[in-house]
Amino acid sequence: MRFWALVVGLLVWAGAGAAPAQELSALARLVPGQSGIVDRQGGVAVDLALSQPVPWRVRVLDAPPRLVLDMREVDWTGLSGVVRRTDAVVDMRAGVVRQGWSRLVMELSGPHLVTQAGMVTGEGGAQVRLMLEPAGAAEFAAAAALPEPEGWALPVGADLPRAAAPRGTGPLVVVLDPGHGGIDPGAERDGLTEAGLMLTFARELKDLLLRDGGFIVILTREEDVFVPLEARISIARAAGAHVFLSLHADAIAEGEAVGATLYTLSDEASDAASQALAERHDRADLLSGVDLTAQDDLVATILMDMARTETGPRIERLALALEGAIKAAGLRMHRHPRQTAGFSVLKSPDIPSLLVELGFMSSSRDLARLTDPEWRATMALALRDGLKAWAAEDAALSALQR
Repeated sequence: MRFWALVVGLLVWAGAGAAPAQELSALARLVPGQSGIVDRQGGVAVDLALSQPVPWRVRVLDAPPRLVLDMREVDWTGLSGVVRRTDAVVDMRAGVVRQGWSRLVMELSGPHLVTQAGMVTGEGGAQVRLMLEPAGAAEFAAAAALPEPEGWALPVGADLPRAAAPRGTGPLVVVLDPGHGGIDPGAERDGLTEAGLMLTFARELKDLLLRDGGFIVILTREEDVFVPLEARISIARAAGAHVFLSLHADAIAEGEAVGATLYTLSDEASDAASQALAERHDRADLLSGVDLTAQDDLVATILMDMARTETGPRIERLALALEGAIKAAGLRMHRHPRQTAGFSVLKSPDIPSLLVELGFMSSSRDLARLTDPEWRATMALALRDGLKAWAAEDAALSALQR
């Protein structure tokens, strides 16, 4: 029997002293030495040992084919040490996907379906045992296309303000998007992650803008959790955002790049580095079990093109205002300070959106700046000044158009 539907493991067991699943508070840990992923009987056997039982669920997703295993509060330290004697699993990543839930993603070499799934519990912990078997493309696509049960989706739009007032008539609603998070740490260097640095800066920028009094500020994430790109856009739309700023600090493998860069959306990247950067940022969603491949129908495409016709010039003015403010503050910018790339997170047609690369973690000079509270405070002030200058110009132009 094939498990086309996703499998949900709800822990129910009896015995003296056994705590109900909802009362589990201690973090379960992966036990790498007792875990393995091996070829067996024409399929793949996945055996994951945990220090204690937890609620869990598993499903498959397509493009690329992958298995997604969500578990309540699991520390995946040591995942790289899990024995893998199979070519079917080509990549594995794990981390926090939402508060209280962790996620393991196994990218597969081809379509495989879950044919057996279960958890065995005992005094020494628990074993999650899965059996995967090769499947046809159509059969796998049907399983991957099944909707998630109610309550599985990441929370979007909680505690958001009502729709923003028209341009120039109220506080500027700014959505700050600290890039990456949770299962996707982004760039890493010297024990620091892009996700952590950007969350710190976003919180500091939010505090500054709120103290100013002319802003309403929402963060797409308030902690180290994964938020899909499409959810980040949904948060901005639900908030009635006037501006969406996605904050990053990337690293490059070759050459040297230094300074802040402002990216606007384009179907074609301004250079090869910009294209590679966009691919790296968007790739995280595929590995984290999110499918961004759906195509818009003709009517939706026309409507979005119409919206972008109006929004495009506003975005260009926003980029110019932020560039001017950053330079006026004496902060280092990249030799090409404004560039274009196909970032999915910038594809909201009706909200002026920019991706701000504050610097490059691959540069020791930029990394020193990113970890310097005084530098971050100066950059935050520059972005505030740029936003205020843009808002004033935007309001004036809007009044003329009316």
